[in-house]
Amino acid sequence: MKREKDKKFMQEVFSLAEKGRGTTSPNPMVGAIVVKGNRIVGRGYHKKAGSPHAEVIALKEAGPKSRGATLYINLEPCVHYGRTPPCAPRIIEKGIKRVVIAMLDPNSRVNGKGVTMLKKAGVDVEVGIEEEKARKLNEFYIKHITTNLPFVILKWAMSLDGKIATCTGDSRWISGEESRAFVHSLRNQVDGILVGIGTVLQDDPLLTVRKVPVKKQPLRIIIDPNLSFPLTARMLQEEGGNILIFTGEDIDKNKKEQLLAKDVEIVPCGEKRIHIENMLKILGKREITSLLVEGGSKVFTEFLEKKLPDKIYTVVSPLLLGGEKALTPFGGKGVEKVKAGIQFKEIHWFFRGKDVIMEGYPKYSTEDKQLLS
Repeated sequence: MKREKDKKFMQEVFSLAEKGRGTTSPNPMVGAIVVKGNRIVGRGYHKKAGSPHAEVIALKEAGPKSRGATLYINLEPCVHYGRTPPCAPRIIEKGIKRVVIAMLDPNSRVNGKGVTMLKKAGVDVEVGIEEEKARKLNEFYIKHITTNLPFVILKWAMSLDGKIATCTGDSRWISGEESRAFVHSLRNQVDGILVGIGTVLQDDPLLTVRKVPVKKQPLRIIIDPNLSFPLTARMLQEEGGNILIFTGEDIDKNKKEQLLAKDVEIVPCGEKRIHIENMLKILGKREITSLLVEGGSKVFTEFLEKKLPDKIYTVVSPLLLGGEKALTPFGGKGVEKVKAGIQFKEIHWFFRGKDVIMEGYPKYSTEDKQLLS
């Protein structure tokens, strides 16, 4: 009964934490509740980096009722000074009797230290309630804090016959209005959106959040070895996230100066080809915790061949396009045997309008997963 009660209260914690989705990066999403006599007397969630942590807000709302109460939280309380003071000492100070934690914080400055501090102060601590859900909730944060790399999501829309564009390159619109709104909700959650220069030249995209209430505009990232980015691009005409172009070494200096004058950031990352792994390292150091890769086929193929995506969304529309030369999301040489193909785990299918969307996590063996070092 006690464990079931803990699980029930942890669901409330997750609901609170979700309110911070898209706004807390590079921090995790965290919710907290204070329970006294089976009644919630304090609630809190972390809104954005630099703002009070969830447990601090919950404890403040609970006030004197915190003494002898139970605190539920989805991530281990911190013990270090960052943008805000540590939380574990505050929990002890307020007289919390028991703390139920979904998962330890993988941050090396915290990992296990918060639990140790609480236990030494005589607080009853339980860890691991709904841990799997907690890890899924903060998958962006966990990937970044443990590797200093962004969590990479690939997203494409394709026809029933697997085409992401017609033989002429036209792709507007393969997916329906509802699916496109879903994609904008994805953009609303991530720190960066990435496309190749081919997509910019063909589609002239804005790469902004629209169609949903905007929490933030992510960084717009372009892979452009030869600096072919047009000065007439819509991205330069309309407001949105900052623009970062990864280029090769040998580029037009005059074009570079013109783009710099328009507040475009240009970063060399390779000679004739962009070194994708180094690019991800650069983004990770800039606290880009999550990256949504939206095209095109060459970019998708390079990410997939290097086994870099952490998650993939595929929007499948009831439409046939045909065309031997029409692009598919995954090109390259391909595999020789079916069993060598990339498979998926934790697959989830759902509808948006007439389209069906697959959400899944690619499975890589330890032998073929290329480690970034």
